Amino acid sequence: MIHNNFSSFSLSDDIQKALCVLDYKIPTEVQERVIPQALEKKDLIVKAKTGSGKTAAYAIPICEMIDWLENKPQALILTPTRELAVQVKEDFTNIGRFKRIKAAAIYGGHPISIEKTELKQKTHVAVGTPGRVMDHIRKGTLPLSQISCLVIDEADRMLDMGFIDQVEEIINELPKDRVTMLFSATMPQKIKELSLSEHKAPVQIDIHEDSNGAADIDHSLFLTTEEEKFELLTDITIMENPDSCIIFCSTKDRVDLVWERLKQMDYRPQKLHGGMEQADRISAIKRFKRGQYRYLVATDVAARGIDVDDISLVINYDIPLEAETYVHRTGRTGRAGRKGNAVSLATSSQARFVRQIEEFIGFPIRERAGYEKEEVSQARHNFDKKLKAAPEIKQLKSDQLNNGIMKLRFNGGKKKKLRATNFVGVLSNLENMSAEDIGIITIQDTLTYVEILNGKGPMVLETMSHTPINGKQLKVTKALDKY
Repeated sequence: MIHNNFSSFSLSDDIQKALCVLDYKIPTEVQERVIPQALEKKDLIVKAKTGSGKTAAYAIPICEMIDWLENKPQALILTPTRELAVQVKEDFTNIGRFKRIKAAAIYGGHPISIEKTELKQKTHVAVGTPGRVMDHIRKGTLPLSQISCLVIDEADRMLDMGFIDQVEEIINELPKDRVTMLFSATMPQKIKELSLSEHKAPVQIDIHEDSNGAADIDHSLFLTTEEEKFELLTDITIMENPDSCIIFCSTKDRVDLVWERLKQMDYRPQKLHGGMEQADRISAIKRFKRGQYRYLVATDVAARGIDVDDISLVINYDIPLEAETYVHRTGRTGRAGRKGNAVSLATSSQARFVRQIEEFIGFPIRERAGYEKEEVSQARHNFDKKLKAAPEIKQLKSDQLNNGIMKLRFNGGKKKKLRATNFVGVLSNLENMSAEDIGIITIQDTLTYVEILNGKGPMVLETMSHTPINGKQLKVTKALDKY
């Protein structure tokens, strides 16, 4: 059956409503092939490149199948990095918004005490990195008894980063009667072995790309020296004059160096690497996605959570040593049917890595000569004009979804013996309010956050300033985005 729109998947009204607001219109190939199989609870092994829409391919059916009344996690999503965990958690929250799906992200670098508190409450989906997930399993703070679906996302990156043993350890702790879905851009032998050992007659889905994305992405290469590399980088940015560009470096020190030099040239770049504080990394990703910065200098690991459809240029300032990494990096451009551009810089001593990449992707990378100074000079005017222009801020999908939602902050929580039912009981009995107008409720030790839907937030904010909950008058304010 061909699915020309999401309504043909027989999804519930709550999920359809969210997809409509999020502007999901025509399913991508991976969504068209995965969603029906996932809804039938089939084990899946899916080979699909980054940017193919695979997160929604598994998040949509999982949200559809979630039993809202069950308080313990029903789905576990494993990701290689914390940034991707945060992104996937956000996708589940967005898609499950009107069904009030509660997703939690658990990862290293985030206070484990906050995660423990969150996991004690109603949590439908847990998304996390293998190390932190294993920590919670050992401590008994991540309930596994109701897990009916496991997703291993970006399995090849898990392998590259040495997480496969931890993944296998986690698998051994899960209920045997569950669905397992594995997603990977490439399929190394070790991943195939994991797939075969952990799946029961799985459905294999291979999203064929024309020569690993050659039809969507223009791949090219400049041979240079380390001494001339930075000047060539600036020439490329002037000539290409991209609206949005990621510059990949091999180490965080290299990121800092390139970022600092670009900053001195008024590029207004953003940087992203594992040495930064987690809050700063998440903020950097959000600002780049919104278009507040046009240039992002990043390491591979830190860039895993960047889900942006319109990155016009990827520059490999340092050629990756692994062919799979090249596929992941260049897969950041040429997404959602757009044309992409991937430019790599390599020294003569790195020629063997270029050959390995070409053998892996199945086609030669076009070699280019350096630019003439005159042509760079001629292109400079348009480049400077765009560089000095105010950024065009983009609205994120979550912004569209949150237009009618207000998050309220109450100064009372577990220590005042408050429960979600206390809030639901009072709020749903307010004039012009019903349970359908109440979103996710998060109760902490001393604070409670409640989402009010359908544009009714201002009215509830005013009314609750003089309406007690469980006999207690709580101070209520409009909450900030993060908690």
